[in-house]
Amino acid sequence: MSWMSRTRVSLLALCASFVLLAGSCSHVSPADRDIQYLIGMSQANLTEPWRIAMNQEIQAAASHYKNVRVIFTDAADSAQKQINDVHKLLDYGIDLVIISPTDAKALTATVAQAYEKVPVILLDRAVEGWDYTLFIGPDNWLLGNQAGKYIVDLLGAKGDNVVEIQGRTNSPLVVDRSLGFRDALKKAKKVKIVDTIVADWLRDKAEDTFLARVRKDPKVDVVFAQNDTMAYGAYLAAQKAGLTGIRFIGIDGLPGPLGGIDLVKRGVLSATFTCPTGGKEAIRYALDILTHQEGIPKKIFLRTQKITAAGIRDGALLGASIVRPMANPKRRIVLGYAQVGKESEWRVANTKSIKEAARKFGIDLVFVDAKQRQENQIAVIRSFIARKVDVIAFSPIVESGWDDVLNEAKAAGIPVILTDRSVDIRDDSLWVTFMGSDFVEEGRRAGRWLVQHLNADKPVKIAELQGTIGSAPAIDRKKGFEEVLKDHPNYKIILSEGGDFTVEGGRDVMRKFLRERGKEINVLFAHNDDMALGAIQAIREYGIVPGKDIVIVSVDASRGAFQAMIAGTLNCTVECNPLLGDQLMKAVKDYMSGKELPTRIITDERVFPAEVARRVLPTRRY
Repeated sequence: MSWMSRTRVSLLALCASFVLLAGSCSHVSPADRDIQYLIGMSQANLTEPWRIAMNQEIQAAASHYKNVRVIFTDAADSAQKQINDVHKLLDYGIDLVIISPTDAKALTATVAQAYEKVPVILLDRAVEGWDYTLFIGPDNWLLGNQAGKYIVDLLGAKGDNVVEIQGRTNSPLVVDRSLGFRDALKKAKKVKIVDTIVADWLRDKAEDTFLARVRKDPKVDVVFAQNDTMAYGAYLAAQKAGLTGIRFIGIDGLPGPLGGIDLVKRGVLSATFTCPTGGKEAIRYALDILTHQEGIPKKIFLRTQKITAAGIRDGALLGASIVRPMANPKRRIVLGYAQVGKESEWRVANTKSIKEAARKFGIDLVFVDAKQRQENQIAVIRSFIARKVDVIAFSPIVESGWDDVLNEAKAAGIPVILTDRSVDIRDDSLWVTFMGSDFVEEGRRAGRWLVQHLNADKPVKIAELQGTIGSAPAIDRKKGFEEVLKDHPNYKIILSEGGDFTVEGGRDVMRKFLRERGKEINVLFAHNDDMALGAIQAIREYGIVPGKDIVIVSVDASRGAFQAMIAGTLNCTVECNPLLGDQLMKAVKDYMSGKELPTRIITDERVFPAEVARRVLPTRRY
């Protein structure tokens, strides 16, 4: 129900409580009667330049719509004030709320309460659980990782001493940026992090703490700060200490005086990495949500870009993100899709979703099944290039081996969308977006459910059925599962082998596991439901009870898994949603109409333990 259709609160009353940045509050003008959608924006604080830029971007994006008004609130870094702000916004009858949380954990319950009443878009920080409409933010691990790779390239084989300046202690984005940064430095053994400073995102604190540090020990070659403001503070400290030759790297890449781009131009920073605020995307998706557009994802991660002085001189600044709309928007879009094969129930549902969505969105689909062979998929993509399709999409069979064919697509000017699985290529300009699941999070969810379900202090021995070795879901699900187990050392994986995501593979590998160490296995973690179903056959053959003698958790949430849970042979399945068709077609249409796509688009997924299977099964579409 739109704001116009409810009893209005006067704009004068709104102005008494809020700062209105999207229009004058001196009087109710005739134009106010044309407002159809009232959007609330709850900002964490207005002390960080990046957050000020976020509000300005939201305001600018909203100004293009005469039927939209945005109310802004400032929580002043107080979680309690932000909770109160959100409830006040809801009381005013907003149609949608955008929240950039001060503290994700503290805001979780409030976000869930708001979600019961209106759509909720989260910016920058996601709360726990899935009780919101859409998350928009940066990929903080990737930002840190790209900065780390840049520093490794910058220092070369000789290595050097690095100081890391972090934002606030234990903030999830601080943790993710640091993990990504350190992961990039692992292979460069001569690059050493000699100190970590916490400066709470503030220039003055970074300046003071770094100055104290270099006065004690001036042996610093590179400073990596988790935002440009702190990098500039460290630079000022180095100037005060009379130190030269230190290179400074930051994150944010904001325009304007003393923004990251300006600091790179002036030689203060060696590089910065853009961290989009998500402001314009929030308004764009808000309108899509309010007008009931199909294909809305659960999470989107925005594209980042390295900015250096050389890149600015060469005119490469933001060049990779330029999107050119179709010359003839009335012509039907041609999409070439190279599917992996028909290896699982999941893949069959995925194919059906893509074909149905193409018809619904009016897109001409050229669909080819690669029959589980990478060489077939590469040949199909080359045929799409020769045919001059508008967009190419495919689900990579494995992560590596795509450089040549994707460079050919780029040279032909054909955008590439990755679905379901990612590729391991350093040059991320070879595709416009990845769309699908967060496989690492799926592994984490399986691990969290297992630990909570068993709640065991004694040793728990786990057998793992991996998917196709080298594939993104196999790599990432294993990574996420093991990440959770690190905090629970009594849970140990004693057997792990690939089963190619098939029923037969799961059955055969599980037979082998049981022959080798059958009496020891307490738990089976299968990377998909099909392998779990095959393993259940093998466990029965062995003469023990699946789901009881061996606890089984798998990934996909297919109908077969629900039937197995109802039968008592499977304990839990973590959803990996194959119904990507609507999201893919929306992304294709958005791109071809001139809109920039995020770097990752994540679909909505849940965890289903056996006790809910009977109730949920009738609603499953695959």
